[in-house]
Amino acid sequence: MFHSFFPKPKFYFASGIIWSLVCVLAWYFFVDGLGARLGFAVPDGTPEPYDLSYFAFPPNVWFYAYFALCLFLFGATWTVIAKDHPWKWWSIWGSLLIIAVTYFGVQVTVVINNFRRPFGDLLQNALSQKPGITVWDFYNLQIIFAKIAFLSMGVSILTDFFTSHYIFRWRTAMNDFYMANWEKLRHIEGASQRVQEDTMRFSATLEGLGINLINSVMTLIVFLPILYALSSYVTELPVIGEIAHPLLWLAIFWPAFGTVLLAVVGIKLPGLNFRNQRVEAAYRKELVYGEDDASRAQPPTVKELFGNVRKNYFRLYWHYLYFNVFRYFYVQADGIFLLIMLVPTIVAGKITYGIYQQIATAFGQVSNSFQYLVNSWTTIIELLSIHKRLKAFEAAIDGEPLPEIDQRYLAREDSDGEMAANKPT
Repeated sequence: MFHSFFPKPKFYFASGIIWSLVCVLAWYFFVDGLGARLGFAVPDGTPEPYDLSYFAFPPNVWFYAYFALCLFLFGATWTVIAKDHPWKWWSIWGSLLIIAVTYFGVQVTVVINNFRRPFGDLLQNALSQKPGITVWDFYNLQIIFAKIAFLSMGVSILTDFFTSHYIFRWRTAMNDFYMANWEKLRHIEGASQRVQEDTMRFSATLEGLGINLINSVMTLIVFLPILYALSSYVTELPVIGEIAHPLLWLAIFWPAFGTVLLAVVGIKLPGLNFRNQRVEAAYRKELVYGEDDASRAQPPTVKELFGNVRKNYFRLYWHYLYFNVFRYFYVQADGIFLLIMLVPTIVAGKITYGIYQQIATAFGQVSNSFQYLVNSWTTIIELLSIHKRLKAFEAAIDGEPLPEIDQRYLAREDSDGEMAANKPT
């Protein structure tokens, strides 16, 4: 699943994680201060821009250069290590490009968050009929927002186009690898489906989850300091009272609660999804045989196979029923959680509408990042079921024992074959 596309995947991903930690620590302990000494700092209290000039803000320019250097060094090193790997340009440099564009998306979110304070305060002042506010004050802000939005749209469109090719290259690498070992794989249940469909679903699903994970980590790195600073406006919480940095603690507690809740109630779903794919494959396989062989796909056999499909789907529906009860309860509660926590601050008049907008956006970004497992749980369930199916391929290629569920299938197939061979003609 991985080594067909990525060079030495275990070492590759482990080195990526270690290199990321080294780069983050180097930034906070040395490189950031070096940039200030080289003239990339701004006077204390200087507000960050809320327009496209944000991307030319001296501290940001210094970070972008450092970020690009870190990506280049990692990519160049692995290009040398994997000089003979046929997919190195897509797997190494394609992945780094996706990471870079994902970080750009986070930066756009920061600009929009900066934009919310002047716009929110202008809106509040206009509704309060304060003098000196004109229609062009609003129009100018909308023009600024449009420029940010169009830049983001253009990059997103090009990124989606590139990502589509990236996913298909990954699928191609898996397809070529599995077909080169087809003689070892053809006896496994649903082998054709696993090569044709599961490779596509695996690459697309894992790529989507990977981008979301990278986006979540980068969002935390960028927005945690922002949320930390905004916590100074909130000193009291309902029931709890006064605590230091309340927004930060709330952003950690609430997602952790949701993650544990859904992980516990949804623990059975990956296995059920895998069984669902297995019974669907058995039913489809019999129908395909019936297209060319009149003795196959007879009504009793089809009825039994479809009965297995029906039984598994009904079981799946039941487990998703109680899972969705907890999931939708959490989603609905998530929509009002922050507002409830800010009631004492709002009533005391300690924040303006613009500051509230900034708090809501920053808290939402941090909370959603911590809620990665909550937001991705159904997709993760699907990925785990696909992984279980492709894992049998890995076992067959490496000469290892097949997963227990595939061993039971092959034993049953061998038993049916012996019965058919011994049946008198």
